[in-house]
Amino acid sequence: MIEKTLRMIQLYDVYGALLTGRQQEFIHLYYEKDLSLSEVAAEFNISRQAVHDILRNGEATLKKLEQKLGLVENALHWEQVLKQVFGLLEDLERNIGKDRRGLALLAEIRSLLNPSAKV
Repeated sequence: MIEKTLRMIQLYDVYGALLTGRQQEFIHLYYEKDLSLSEVAAEFNISRQAVHDILRNGEATLKKLEQKLGLVENALHWEQVLKQVFGLLEDLERNIGKDRRGLALLAEIRSLLNPSAKV
């Protein structure tokens, strides 16, 4: 269940703006705020089944968008690639020793890969 929740939150973060306003609200409350179907239903004065249907339609839309566009999978892939690159840079730094030019180049590469990090 946690895996499904995390997946829905990832999809919602990327594609949520493409859902209807109601789908956005319900997915936010159900997955991010961890409200039950009954709690969401009570808040909007509708049936639990109506909440369920709106959630399922929103989930289906998010899954369909990911299937067609693949933005979440692409981001996860590049996150893994960057972790590997940073690991290789650390190995390289250990092997360079005290070579100032080599260390400067490594610092420049790191800043290009992660401009918000302090070098």
